[in-house]
Amino acid sequence: MPHTLTAVARHEAEVRKSRFLALAEPIDSPEAAQVFLDAYRDPQATHNCWAWRFGAQYRFHDDGEPGGTAGRPILQAIEAQGYDRVAVLVVRWFGGIKLGTGGLARAYGGAAAECLRLADRVELREECRVLCTCPYADMDRVQARLLAAGARIEQAAFDGEGVRWHLVLARAEAGALEALYTDQTRGQGAWRILEPGDGPGPAG
Repeated sequence: MPHTLTAVARHEAEVRKSRFLALAEPIDSPEAAQVFLDAYRDPQATHNCWAWRFGAQYRFHDDGEPGGTAGRPILQAIEAQGYDRVAVLVVRWFGGIKLGTGGLARAYGGAAAECLRLADRVELREECRVLCTCPYADMDRVQARLLAAGARIEQAAFDGEGVRWHLVLARAEAGALEALYTDQTRGQGAWRILEPGDGPGPAG
């Protein structure tokens, strides 16, 4: 089971007078990776090299270092430790001694790997989104039961019939939560698992 981080992590190292600062953060989208990189890169540093993985998507960047010596070793550190939905930035301040391609790969990959090794991690559960409806008379009780069972409400919309919720929950628990929902609404509430690409807004 893949893991992600619980918070931003950091690790510093010095390799032959060059200083390396590794920063890692959990991300909830590829766009969040770019926000993280923009926030933490240091324009005064010699290089800001990075990598991120989000599910099947990934990117890495050497920022002027020889090809394959920085971004890819950072990505390999992410993958080797079983991380997903994580971005890692390794900032380098050149100390005057060249490290060579092998030395660079070991320095960047090592800084990233140690940062991730020391970080607090949490198991990454596969999630799904559900569209469901609930009569007003049952709303407070059903909402309390769903939240207690680990679902979270992404969006709520109200009409003359009741509330329409978009829920996010662990895919492995979808069947049990649907049974709970059917019981709590006495069969009056609709429940539909949304497929990737379905919009987050209330269905018409």
